[in-house]
Amino acid sequence: MRADDKRLHRAWLGGVAWASLSASVIAPAGDTALTIYSSAVPGAIPAEFYRPVPGAEALGGGQGVPGFAIVRDERELTLPAGRSVQRFVDVAAYIDPTTVNFVSLTDPGTRVLEQSYQFDLVSAQKLLQKHVGRNVTVERNGAGVGSTVSGTLLSASDGLVLRASDGSITTLKDYATARFAELPGGLITRPTLEWSLNSPRGGKQRTRVSYETGGVTWWADYNLVFNPGKDANSGQLDVSAWVSILNMSGASFQNTRLKLVAGDVQRNSTVTLRRSVRAAEAVAMADSPPGFTEKAFSEFHLYTLGRPADLPDNSTRQLELFEQVRQVPARKQLIYRGAESFFGGPILDREVGVGGTGKVDVYLEFRNDRAAGLGVPLPAGRIRVSQLDTADGSLEFIGEDRLDHTPKDERVRIRLGSAFDVVGERKQVDFAIDTRARWLEEEVELRVRNRKSEAVEVSVVEGLYRTANWKMLTRSQEYTRQDARTVVFPLKIASDAEAVVRYRVRYSW
Repeated sequence: MRADDKRLHRAWLGGVAWASLSASVIAPAGDTALTIYSSAVPGAIPAEFYRPVPGAEALGGGQGVPGFAIVRDERELTLPAGRSVQRFVDVAAYIDPTTVNFVSLTDPGTRVLEQSYQFDLVSAQKLLQKHVGRNVTVERNGAGVGSTVSGTLLSASDGLVLRASDGSITTLKDYATARFAELPGGLITRPTLEWSLNSPRGGKQRTRVSYETGGVTWWADYNLVFNPGKDANSGQLDVSAWVSILNMSGASFQNTRLKLVAGDVQRNSTVTLRRSVRAAEAVAMADSPPGFTEKAFSEFHLYTLGRPADLPDNSTRQLELFEQVRQVPARKQLIYRGAESFFGGPILDREVGVGGTGKVDVYLEFRNDRAAGLGVPLPAGRIRVSQLDTADGSLEFIGEDRLDHTPKDERVRIRLGSAFDVVGERKQVDFAIDTRARWLEEEVELRVRNRKSEAVEVSVVEGLYRTANWKMLTRSQEYTRQDARTVVFPLKIASDAEAVVRYRVRYSW
């Protein structure tokens, strides 16, 4: 931190004071509703957004948070007849002032003549700047209690320059505390919305203020526990879902009605997500407060919390999205993609795509349907999978992936990583080309070895990438066509055994 910054910091923390403060009309807190929209990439919220980091305010604070919210605040105000000025001081710092709307719910005749958003917030730097030409009292740093200098502040740009009543000039490069007689006009302590209203009749009125603010986002986190089945490729999942809400808007929302919006295609049905209770709270299930309900809303899905929530500023709060679903049928898949595909073409270079990888990818797959205990639209989020170590009963992390917005009755596939004991090998056995006749033939051999103590099933996925026109001439076993240019060879490999796939394909263009 620079010396000037340190001095200003000490001036602010050391006890900046003022004798009087003009009062603002602060409306009493009322009924608040918050609808949060997110543009966060699942699992990509950096840690600095939800941990205190020195200097984070200088980097923009909540300005970089990938999301926004619509705030609706209902309050009862006592308005005089005719024109009056009303101020709300507890609004979000990242408000978009062009979205502000004020309306009286009880008297439609009440009109907004003018509205403004004031954000010239008080700080040590601004107090010093505003007091140039005015009297201040400064306590010297490290000079003992009572060692003060008073005078007219001439400059605050490089230390302080003061002129005493006798005309002498004092310069201070370092000081402990600066004291001011009052708060200069135009400076406020919190962002403030101000309205000039005209009401045909005085009295109490129920009013609603709505606006859009940045610095707020949400995302989903899914925690899955995989329980292996009788064979290496089957098992069951216990699925838990959480909603994480990050509030760095500059305002706290207490006892707030909460809604979350997730992008998805329109659905006709309304589904209630079941309440979630932890195992330790199972006894109190009947008394648990209601959780989220879901419904289609235009081209989105709307998740509404059935109880009020508190969202303090500069905090992350997690809420359970739905009750843990147990014993969801799942299948482990081993997939070997021996070569990277370069679709386009024609690709006539013999060496392009020949070099392969020995990695066999591991996936878990389940269906998001009612038969499995789910069947609800799943918002995008991070999905983490653990497995129980039966030796000591501990859960161990085995993989993580990102889940896109997933409608009901769709398949969910989670990539866990690469298998340790199952490896693949791919090589080009033969290559022939006739550019005049516009054809080429390629023969490929793939070997997959299983070093596990149990049999496994592996899908060998081959992209026929050289041209769009191809014909399989020979193959060592049957295959299925995944799409127009991809084939899949399903293999069953015994323990400590090897399987070989060999095929020859002719391309033309």
